[in-house]
Parts: sequence; C-alpha cells; structure tokens
Amino acid sequence: MKKKARSLSLLIGSSLLAGTLTGCGGGHYTETTTTTTTTTTYEATESSASYDAAPASSSKGDKKSSSQSNSKTETTTTNEEKWSDPTIGNENESYTKPEENGFCLVQTQPLSTFAADVDTASYSNVRRMIQDGYSVSDINPDAVRPEEFINYFNYDLEYPEDGEKFAFTTEVSTCPWNEDNQLMFVGMKTAEIDKNEVPVSNLVFLIDVSGSMNSENKLPLLKKSMTELVDALPDEGTISVVTYSGEEKVILSGESMKNKKKIKREIKKLSAHGSTNGQAGMQKAYEIALENFIEGGNNRVIMATDGDLNVGISSLEDLEAFITEKKDDGVFLSVLGFGNGNYKDDKMEKLADCGNGNYSYIDSLSEGKKVLVDEMTSTLYTVAKDVKLQVEFNPENVNAYKLIGYENRVMADVDFNDDSKDGGEIGAGHEVVALYEIIPTDSAKAISLKYQGGEQKKESDYSDELATVSVRYKEIDADKSELVSVVVGNESVTSNPSENFRFASSVAEFALILTDSENKGSASLEDILEVYEELEETDEYQDEFYALVDTLNENG
Repeated sequence: MKKKARSLSLLIGSSLLAGTLTGCGGGHYTETTTTTTTTTTYEATESSASYDAAPASSSKGDKKSSSQSNSKTETTTTNEEKWSDPTIGNENESYTKPEENGFCLVQTQPLSTFAADVDTASYSNVRRMIQDGYSVSDINPDAVRPEEFINYFNYDLEYPEDGEKFAFTTEVSTCPWNEDNQLMFVGMKTAEIDKNEVPVSNLVFLIDVSGSMNSENKLPLLKKSMTELVDALPDEGTISVVTYSGEEKVILSGESMKNKKKIKREIKKLSAHGSTNGQAGMQKAYEIALENFIEGGNNRVIMATDGDLNVGISSLEDLEAFITEKKDDGVFLSVLGFGNGNYKDDKMEKLADCGNGNYSYIDSLSEGKKVLVDEMTSTLYTVAKDVKLQVEFNPENVNAYKLIGYENRVMADVDFNDDSKDGGEIGAGHEVVALYEIIPTDSAKAISLKYQGGEQKKESDYSDELATVSVRYKEIDADKSELVSVVVGNESVTSNPSENFRFASSVAEFALILTDSENKGSASLEDILEVYEELEETDEYQDEFYALVDTLNENG
C-alpha cells in the first residue's frame, strides 16, 4: 500500500444525466425549510469493530470483495478499546438537513454559490453507526451530509505555487451512477504552513462535564484526545480550560503551553457529574479568550460536548448571535462532538458555522489524533476566512447541473460579492472539494428554452469552456475580500479518469445511497467495491472507507 500525497482536484465527469430534470431545488434566492428528525432505535449486535487505533492498512493484493472475505474483520477490527456503545438507542439523537439540491437549468440559473465547508463530523458519526451494526435503513438520512463525506479524505492534487493562496485541479469523466451524465468535481487546496511560521495559539477548551459525559466514548475519550494535542503543541502560546455542568469552573486560565505536565495533570483530573446547567460557561470561555488575545495569533474556543448546549445563554438563537459577535472580535469556535444516544448534531453544526469554525465528531482515539494532531494546522490554524465559491456554467456546453451536498451552505448568488455575508474558514494545507452532476447540451435529456436562449445559442469565444470557478476569501486580519478564478475547459474531459476522481465519486455514490437520493440512479454498494478492486494506490483511510462499505453491504 502506498500513501497518496495530499492535494486538491476539480473533477468534471463526462456523462449524461439519467432521469427527468425537475428544476433547481433549494433555489439560491429562496430559503429552504428544515425539519428535525430522529432515527429509529437500534437493537445492538453482540460485538462491533473498533476504531481506537489508526485504520489498519492492507496491501493491494489483500483486497477482496465481500463475497470473498469479511473485510470488516480484516481491515477495521483492532485489539484496542471500543469507544462506541451500541447498546444505547439513538432515539434522542437529532439531525437537520434542508431538502436535497435539485437540478438547475443553466439558461435560467447559470450560477451556483456556496460557502466553503471543511467539517467532517457527518462521516465519522455515520462510521460509528456502521461499526455498531446499523443497516442502510437504520441510518437517518439527515445524518448524512455528502460534502463532509467527500472532504473527510485527502486527494493527490495540485499544490499552490509560491505566493498563491489556493491551487486548483480539474478533471472531467463519466458519472458512475448515471452514465448518461457528466460529473464535475471542484476542488481547491491551500499551502501548508512551515512549523516555524505557525501562529502562536490562544486556545480555550470549553468542556461539558455533566453526568451524561461519563460514558467511555465521551469525557474519557476527550481527555485522551486532549492529551495527544497538548503533547503536539509548540511551547509558545497559552491554553485555558473551562468546564460546565451544574456551574462553570475555570480549571486553567492562560496557562503557558510550556507547562505541559501541569496541563495534562489538570486534564486527567476532569470527571463527569451533575446536571447540565452551565450558567455562564460560554461567556466565561470567550472572556478568557479575549483576556489572553494574541494579535495576529490563533485565538480559538474549542467546545467539546455530546450536544447538550445549556451553557448559560437563554436560547440557541441567542447563543448563535453571541458566537457570531465574538467571531467578529477575532475569536473563532471549533466544535468537537462525542458519544451517541443523546447526540445533537444539528445544534453543534450550526454553532460551528456561526463561529467560523470547524465541526468534527470524535468516535475513537485515532480520530482524535487525526483531527487534533495529524491535521492540527488545517484544523486549528486558519489561513483564509469567509471563503465562498461560485461556479458559472457555460450554457453552450452545459444544459443543467446539480450540486451534491452543501445544502446547509448554499448562498444567494448576489451574496458572493457582498463582504458582509459570511463564508467558511479554511486552515493551512486544507482541501475543499465539491461535486456537480451535469447534463451536457448535446444530451437527449437536455431541455432547450425557446425564449431564454438569446445570444447563448450562438457559438462564442468560450466554446471550449465548461465553467469558471471563482473563489472569494479574506485574509485573517482583513475586511475586504480578494478574488481568484480558474476556467474549467474541455481539455479537462477524459474517458480514463484518475484514481482521485474514481475514489471521490465512490464516496459521493455512497452518500447518495445512504440518503436514498432520488438522483442516485444505478448507485450500488457492489459497484463501489468493484472500483476499490481496480484502484492501484490507496491510503489507510481510503481502505477503511471501502471496509465500511463492505460491512454495510453485509449488514443489509
């Protein structure tokens, strides 16, 4: 097995869209109503695989389909502690997601606009469910955010040149689940930060220590993950710890990161008890963050909880407003989710969005290491804020398009140039990927408008272009955005897609199956596993993904 280099890719698949075009769902100028739903209660199996250690890697020659071997045992089972508790029902878990994006006619709506999203919580949360034995029907479709599945992984993509904020890579090939359609993958990558250039950090942990956090997959797992982070942090900067249960308590305030033994000793002492009534927990965390504010540094509150957000502010709306205000003061928020059974995914995702932060779900110690240590620079060190993407499709070559995922991030097209409208934040070395399913103009499924075509029906100087991808972003200390663009040309089209493209489309296909998308076409778990057998190089996380697909295929 060889580990793929990290990079970023913009894929555009060359296939025609199967199915009927029903219009652009979740339009850019209308609000989408969301409905909170709960999953069905799951009857636990006798045992479940563990993800406490890093995913076990396998050589290419060892790969077998589910009909030949039990990949669940070969690839994902370890001898480490099991953090998830499948005996706990999930009837109190809550998830919210807008209606799935529909197809948009390019002649009437040529622009697709959304805020950059670098969250990964949805994938690791669903991974936990599959590990515990869930079948496809057991998984709440609202728990599945396709963009977070896709962006969980790294790809072998272009790296920014000196002086560039982002690098883009494009590729076009056939859409695997709708072979009459095209698939377009849009991606960008930021440069890594040299260790000597990492900004000094002022980190404030806001930790839920209420009785509900007593499970092994909650506070004990958090303490282990925090210890890994402390060991990895440089000696410069400060760390603070605020806990909340019956009342808020300041454990550490502006402690120098040089004092790692003291910090780890205080973390080890944390215990879960009492009710969740945080009084002024959130206010206290931000108060300490501002007291220790580092100009030009990384000032961040890291909230760790199982989803009970009673942290001393009267309502969720007030909490969101408070976090948004503090974000404007230069203090960002990251959210770490833990546990199952009473998990409030919808609330935590919203708070991270309001705080210009990222949202991760920690289901194992290996995931804690991945988020807080291995990807520390991309998770904790922001290099661009209010990042927005806008794709303009060329009606000469593209009849219609559908953005896969990002339903929570879709923006009005006019907001792209409005610097008062929030986007997402991106860390050093991070990748943002988006997939579009598109209908070419020469497709039998293409819809031609008689009156809206105008000059677009005539051949133009842009006949060799499929789309233009534009990105607006702000430097960390700036209020005015900057613009970069890249053209996706016909030269990006290929009948022999790269392994990057094939893997990314497999992940998207998996998400479409889990959400029972009306546009999933011929998508199947078996087809995804077949792609895996054909890939020449994969890393341990990609191997783990295909093992999960195989496990779900066995679960039914």
